[in-house]
Amino acid sequence: MEQRAGGAEMEERDFFDERPEERTHTMICPHCGQAGEYQLNWLVRRKKQQIPRGADERDRARFAKAQSYMVRRDDLVGCKNIRCRKRFEVTGIQSVADLQEAVTGPAENRAERIKAAFGRRNLG
Repeated sequence: MEQRAGGAEMEERDFFDERPEERTHTMICPHCGQAGEYQLNWLVRRKKQQIPRGADERDRARFAKAQSYMVRRDDLVGCKNIRCRKRFEVTGIQSVADLQEAVTGPAENRAERIKAAFGRRNLG
């Protein structure tokens, strides 16, 4: 990492809040062919609301382009079939996935946001 005259360059992790999370996915064991629900561990990185202090113009540009995303931490899972119990590789599920930014606001505006989101669609 290069040094600047004013100090060190901000790292990507300075722009995000990190939190581990478990999500359920349906997968099929390639050995026995049985489908099952498996808990996969993810590291969720959500973009901070404001840029951290001490940022210069380059950091502001990087922060503007940054998006929330999550990284899969598990590569292998064990089959839930009691007769099989073999470990298999997680396939068909991305290792990095972008998160859609949800519009957050006061709870009383939730009904209005839902009406606005679904009111625009033509159902006929």
